[in-house]
Amino acid sequence: MGRRRAVVTGLGAVTPLGLTAEEFWKNLVAGVSGIGPMTLCDPTDFTCRIAGELKGFDPGQFMTGKEARRMARFSQLGVAAALMSVDDAALELSAENAHRAGVMLGNGNGGFPTIEATCRVLVEKGGMRISPYFFPMILPNMAAANVSRTVGARGYNSTVTTACAASNQAIGEALEVIRRGAADIMLTGGTEAGISQLGLGGFAVMKALSTRNDEPERASRPFDAERDGFVPAEGAVVLVLEAEEHALARGATILCEVAGFGCSSDAYHQVQPEESGQSTVAAMAMALEDAGVALDEVDYINAHGTSTPLNDAVESAAIKRLFGGLAGDIPVSSTKSMIGHSLGAAGALEAVPCIRSITDGVIHPTVNYEFPDPECDLDYVPNKAREKDVRVVLSNAFGFGGQNACLVFKRYEGPSA
Repeated sequence: MGRRRAVVTGLGAVTPLGLTAEEFWKNLVAGVSGIGPMTLCDPTDFTCRIAGELKGFDPGQFMTGKEARRMARFSQLGVAAALMSVDDAALELSAENAHRAGVMLGNGNGGFPTIEATCRVLVEKGGMRISPYFFPMILPNMAAANVSRTVGARGYNSTVTTACAASNQAIGEALEVIRRGAADIMLTGGTEAGISQLGLGGFAVMKALSTRNDEPERASRPFDAERDGFVPAEGAVVLVLEAEEHALARGATILCEVAGFGCSSDAYHQVQPEESGQSTVAAMAMALEDAGVALDEVDYINAHGTSTPLNDAVESAAIKRLFGGLAGDIPVSSTKSMIGHSLGAAGALEAVPCIRSITDGVIHPTVNYEFPDPECDLDYVPNKAREKDVRVVLSNAFGFGGQNACLVFKRYEGPSA
């Protein structure tokens, strides 16, 4: 008997380009930008004043007002995405299967804006005016806890906080949970809602952010020679990941298989990627080996592609180092060109176009690609979507601390032999 396979049966999304997975995907294919002036905090005194923010999100559509007030925004977004994914999968959790259903989410900051607001209360009004729900709101594990509580998933529950690699790693760890038989169902993905003056200032003084404030829609430009930093963003995506036999037994619609996972560390620098890209190459290679996929079988790479000068160059070099002469023939695109960088949720948001490229046979573009960079000379699907039969997708995510997490999504070809 071979190892268990894991398949995706549901998608839920709240993003800067749409409050459903379908709306998000349609806008990505159309090359629409979700980046605009920052409204979630006052950015007046900062060098970056733009962001990829959710437009029109109402937590009241997913929970009571009382519940919403007791959750930080990142939890609200995670719960919303989870509820939509469960509905999309036509999944019913009951006393009989609740302990075989788990939650594994990634995020980077937890309730960062709530931490900032509470510090203001502490300084201005005193410590005894802090909300008794402060800790249950801000802890990074609370999104997964709130999802578990809301949908009734009583099984394996955990949170991954490996910065910008967090949600890719969460999906990979959920895959491993299913493979080893610890769960039949995992709600997995990521959520982030960290836009605040504290977060903005921290990234701005590092000179990590774009300062193209007068042209928000053109500011995120991965792999372009005039890129000048990433654009902060928020959002959440949750997948329903199921053991193949469980999904087949209940007659679920299977969107694709999550077939491989690779994880590595640069062991190099607090924030900068290691320039040789050797650990990045290792993570991609491990994911492909884990999936049983040869280099010439990869049809599309969804890049980490942050729009920072060093990251994009290192990622491009790593792809060339791994794929050799094949690299120039593989389409590579960056979802962040249209939504910005949602940090710990980035890999989860990028799972939607990975999966939909397989089901729809379309690869979304990298927008704002205008000026070629000699260090970034791959096929970045510039500015216009491309039709292509896609069977295998490699998804990259790289985070501060040298955290690397890569996933392989595959077309589901039918039951195991």
